[in-house]
Amino acid sequence: MSTVRGAGVVVTGAGGGIGAALARRFAAEGARVVVNDIDGARAKAVADEIGATAVPGDASGIVEEARDALGGTVDVYCANAGLGSGGDAFADEDVWAAAWDVNVMAHVRASRALLPDWLERGSGRFVSTVSAAGLLTMIGAAPYSVTKHGALAYAEWLSLTYRHRGLKVHAICPQGVRTDMLAATGSAGDLVLQPTAIEPEAVADALFDAMKEDRFLVLPHPEVAGYYAARATEPDRWLGGMNHIQRTWEETRDATPDA
Repeated sequence: MSTVRGAGVVVTGAGGGIGAALARRFAAEGARVVVNDIDGARAKAVADEIGATAVPGDASGIVEEARDALGGTVDVYCANAGLGSGGDAFADEDVWAAAWDVNVMAHVRASRALLPDWLERGSGRFVSTVSAAGLLTMIGAAPYSVTKHGALAYAEWLSLTYRHRGLKVHAICPQGVRTDMLAATGSAGDLVLQPTAIEPEAVADALFDAMKEDRFLVLPHPEVAGYYAARATEPDRWLGGMNHIQRTWEETRDATPDA
């Protein structure tokens, strides 16, 4: 893509999974890439592989260092780092707080650092890795589902507020992707996500298609659009269907205590 070649791109949570796939794809398209991950060794491994720069650390606070590494300009920021926090309404307060901090507030903090420059020059691209859980929900994962709804809401807000000033925003909303995070979802993920899971590279492909079309919503699993429409137009029927999945999961989990 001509809009990517030579661009300064930051990808957070890029030590593996979707983030690494995004970093590899941007580098292959000619972008100058900063690879961020809280695990410095993993960030360096991906950066060395693709000829990028590693900037390890908490995704909430690396914008300035990443900007310096790119020669002063960030053109594309991929807010990909996330926590797949499971649990129900009784999950510990620190689990909820961590999910809010990583899945929502890290996006807010990054945009605060990026927006002044982007709005002054009239261009910038913010990519939020949300999850289909942000459009729908995920059984067995209240903190994750709620905060991913928040991430989607913030991406929507950025787009509707600043698109006339040159900001392009994309929200990536896949279902199951074959990553460490999917493996950690246990029996709930086995039931809901594994049957249609895709490779991380397919997510990168979907993002690049959306960028070519200047499209906000990125759906690596196209069927999510139908689920999202059903949720909006027939919420009680949709909730009933999701409750059926919940009950199926509970029955399976109870029959397999170690699940």
